[in-house]
Amino acid sequence: MKISLSYQSDLFDMDDVALSPHASLNGRSGAFVDNMVLPVHRWFRYSAGFSADWVRWLVRERRGDSPSLVVLDPFCGVGTTLLACDAENLQSWGFETHPFIYRIAKAKLRGIHVDLSTLRSVFRSYADSIHHTSVIDLEETPRLLAKCYTPEVLSLLYTMRDLFLLKFDKKTPESELLWLALTAILRSCSSVGTAQWQYILPNKSKSSVQTPLVAFQSKASEMLQDVEYAQRNGWCSGSHVLMTDARAPVGFTQAQVDAVVTSPPYPNNYDYADSTRLEMTFWGEITGWGDLQHAVRRHLIRSCSQHAAAEKLVLDDLLS
Repeated sequence: MKISLSYQSDLFDMDDVALSPHASLNGRSGAFVDNMVLPVHRWFRYSAGFSADWVRWLVRERRGDSPSLVVLDPFCGVGTTLLACDAENLQSWGFETHPFIYRIAKAKLRGIHVDLSTLRSVFRSYADSIHHTSVIDLEETPRLLAKCYTPEVLSLLYTMRDLFLLKFDKKTPESELLWLALTAILRSCSSVGTAQWQYILPNKSKSSVQTPLVAFQSKASEMLQDVEYAQRNGWCSGSHVLMTDARAPVGFTQAQVDAVVTSPPYPNNYDYADSTRLEMTFWGEITGWGDLQHAVRRHLIRSCSQHAAAEKLVLDDLLS
């Protein structure tokens, strides 16, 4: 069965829409919510973070009249600090040990410098290649995905995933933005609650649910618009993200930095590993909650009781 893609005649065509960073922080320097309307930052919702506008204000204040400033974020997440520094034409370094989050940050940082016509061509070619839906075996479907999607929606999402893996996973900056676009629409296509803090609530239904094709079109158009915005406004490519542990960074050749801007994994009992469980399950990186220990938690500084409990750690020994 060929899926109707009637909207493709003008797919990803964009007007020269004027975007501008929001100057008002409204006292929310520690909140990620402002990022959901900021170019590039809005590509993926990751609530463990802070306002990118606040970072830009902070580095401007710290920079003063100095022509340069080198910034470090040792827990950089999806790259908020690094992208803010790119927007301010500053050099920055970031460390991240969560493999999935690191991939998102790297995709964003490389993606803002791609050739727009090439990126638009990749998006169009991908959309034009979706011809049929996969047949899924509900008994083999991970429980989390079965709870989050109807069989029809999941079949189409699997089709889109398999198409990417078979033909479009080139590991180029453009293909990584395609991967990110597919990753970013998973929650908007789910009919269950995904919650502000990223945990899945299968028993809570949502009133607004997007279809995968419409969601992809919207996200791809958003990315094209934001890449054009970043390039038009002269965002530099001075950021470097490393998948390494901040306690003993590997590959970090910069000897000195002028400022550190970060949101550390303080002991708030927030499970950073679980925050991407839906996305990692969809891509086949894990099959269930128990896999997070090996796939993610072993890389992280422990800030959550789930990390300690899984390894049978003795609190008194750690504190000593």
